[in-house]
Amino acid sequence: MTIQVGDRLPAGQFGVMGTDGPESLSTEELFGGRKVVLFCVPGAFTPTCSARHLPGFVDHADALRERGADTIACLAVNDVFVMSAWGKAGGADGKVVMLADGNGEYARALGLELDASGFGMGMRAQRFSMIVNDGVVTQLNIEPAAGDVGISSAEATLDQLG
Repeated sequence: MTIQVGDRLPAGQFGVMGTDGPESLSTEELFGGRKVVLFCVPGAFTPTCSARHLPGFVDHADALRERGADTIACLAVNDVFVMSAWGKAGGADGKVVMLADGNGEYARALGLELDASGFGMGMRAQRFSMIVNDGVVTQLNIEPAAGDVGISSAEATLDQLG
């Protein structure tokens, strides 16, 4: 079943790159007591994700924080090394937390998995954004197609934050 507005996020773990290498970050650590803007891309270093989705959140990070976001995080079904490299390449350091869902377990838990086997990418996550307040989804924007960046964009998220 797909996550809905008003639902509490399922418990889970993400991979993040720490100063000494890969670390684990729990959903409680990320979402507990905070307002988090979470956006998800089908794949790091893919054309739409690299040219349109991640850059918007990097460019608008200060404005998102000014409107109440404590944390901005990007999720993808990639390993922690790829997410770290992509974040560095995209200028996300210090602006967007790069979350690895290496096996797609969290995407499945949200009911937002995407079969990209036809593109040689296997199981991934759908493109979406959400605003989460203390672990509860208050806004959810699922793109109708993986290549679309409209309702899940940083600009749309800014409007939702008010």
